[in-house]
Parts: sequence; C-alpha cells; structure tokens
Amino acid sequence: MASRGSSKPARIFPRGRFHRRMAIIFGLQLLAIVIVCLMGFYDVAPMGAVLALIVIISALSWLAARREWTPVSRLAQAVSAWDEQSSGLDGWRPDQISRRTDADVATLASSLYGFANRIAGYNQRERNFTRDASHELRSPLTVIKMSADMLADDASLGEFGQRSVQRIKRSTREMEALVEALLILARESDNGLTEEDFVVNDVIRHELPDVMEMLEGRPITLELDEPARFALHGSPRVFAVLCWQLIRNACQQAEGGTVVITVMPGMVTVTHRYDDSHGRANRHGFELAIAQRISERFQWPLELQTHDGRRHIARIRFPESTPLPA
Repeated sequence: MASRGSSKPARIFPRGRFHRRMAIIFGLQLLAIVIVCLMGFYDVAPMGAVLALIVIISALSWLAARREWTPVSRLAQAVSAWDEQSSGLDGWRPDQISRRTDADVATLASSLYGFANRIAGYNQRERNFTRDASHELRSPLTVIKMSADMLADDASLGEFGQRSVQRIKRSTREMEALVEALLILARESDNGLTEEDFVVNDVIRHELPDVMEMLEGRPITLELDEPARFALHGSPRVFAVLCWQLIRNACQQAEGGTVVITVMPGMVTVTHRYDDSHGRANRHGFELAIAQRISERFQWPLELQTHDGRRHIARIRFPESTPLPA
C-alpha cells in the first residue's frame, strides 16, 4: 500500500516542474540584467535608471521564486501545526493536491498524509487497548481478591488452606502491580496520569503495608531509613509502581535477608543484603526490565550496583526534586 501511495503522485503530477520554473526565472533574470547592463554601457539609459532596473528585476525574480516555493511552505506549516490525535493533515489528501504541484512535493505530501493517518490510527488503538485492558484485567483481579478475602474469613479452613489463600492474595497484589506498570508503559502518547506535587516519603510509607503482606511467611526483613525528605512533581502512582518493582526484585534475590529502603536527598535506594544461610534465588530480571523502562520514560535515572557479591543496590535519582525539612 505504501509503495502504491508513493508512486501514484509521480504518474499524475509532472516531475521536474519546480526545477524548470526556477531555471526559467533565473534565466530571464540573467537575460534582463545583461540587457540593462548593455543599455548602461552604451549610454542608452542613465546609470541611476540601470541600477533601479537591476533592483526591480531582482525583486521580481525573488517574488517569482518565492511563489514557486509556496507549496513547500504550506506543507511545512501543516506539518508544524499537525496534532497527533487528528486523523491526518487537512487539505493534503492526494486527491486535494493541485495538479500544478511538482511531483516531488506531491509525493512528500502524500507520504506525510499517510504517515499522519497511521500515527492517528496507532494512537486510537493505544487508547482503546489501555482502556479495555485496564477494565478487563482489573475486574477479574478484583473478583479474585474478594474471593480470597472471603475464604480467609472462613473458620473451617485449615492451616494449609490459609497458607494457600495467603499465597493467592500475594500473587494477586503482585499481578495488580504488574498490570499497573504495563498499562503505564503502554500509554505512550496519552498517559492519562494525574500529575501533582507529592512527598516521596509519604508514598513509600503508604506502599509498605502491601509489601509487608507480600513478604508474609518469608524470612525477609524490610526496613525504611529516612535521613532526608523531598517532594516531586509528577504521578505518585508511577513512582509507587517503580519502587514496588525494585522492592519486589530485591525480595526475590534470595530466600532471606534484609531489604532496606533509604530516602536520601533527591534519591531513593533499595538495598538487599542476603543471608547465605537461606541461599540465593536469582529470580530477578523481569521486574528490573520494567523498572528500567519506567525510569527511561520519566527521566528518573536508575543505577544498579553489586558490592562484595552480597549486597545489591538499586538507586533512583530525581534531578528535579524539592528538598523538605527532615
């Protein structure tokens, strides 16, 4: 389809029209200046008139050349004013272009028109997907959570059943965080996220109960160290999802140990110190990939380090943070 759209203007519109017109304009300008110079050389016209005629001829040539460049300027203005959410470049459909337009300009306009329509279609599909996926994925997760809560309140459920229910609840919370992260990354042009000023420390503290429930039954200690406080302008949900992914990855590094979340000036670190007595799990990877994409998307640099083979550090920097009193 793209090849047919690009070759059609070359068959309909005359090729080389712009170059021929420019050659004619500058050829006539050169001829006129030569004639005027000869008139001045043979005293047919005074020097003042010769200079005035040269200026007039140059101005007319410039106006003629500018007129020939008008379609390119109009196309550039249309592209500059183009909205990615619109269906295309208004007035630049292949059937709306004047037959007098040069084939190169017509080919460029036709290609840009097709590209604009594809971008608009992509944006529409993206909005439909994120809207439908948000509803279709969250609804069954909500049902699973409600059912798990009902089972947990059942007094006749044995110890093994309670442990199974707790695993279901933890997996449901992890799935919710994963769906939230994927939907954030899927919203490329219209993220639909509310931006506000929020305190990083408060958001982390709000997420800690869910993290503690995820770690229930596992020999992992979670600590929060707050030597500093600072605020950000952005989406607190995005920040929470990013921290959740890093904490979840740190908790999966080993079967036991300590995970320390430290809030420093303009920076948050998630440090995992694992215990050899529990062994190493090495199940990380997917969470860090999502965290990397979120950090790149919102320009929050993420650094990963390993010290002495026993301490893993994930450090997020926030260049535009606002310090707050401790």
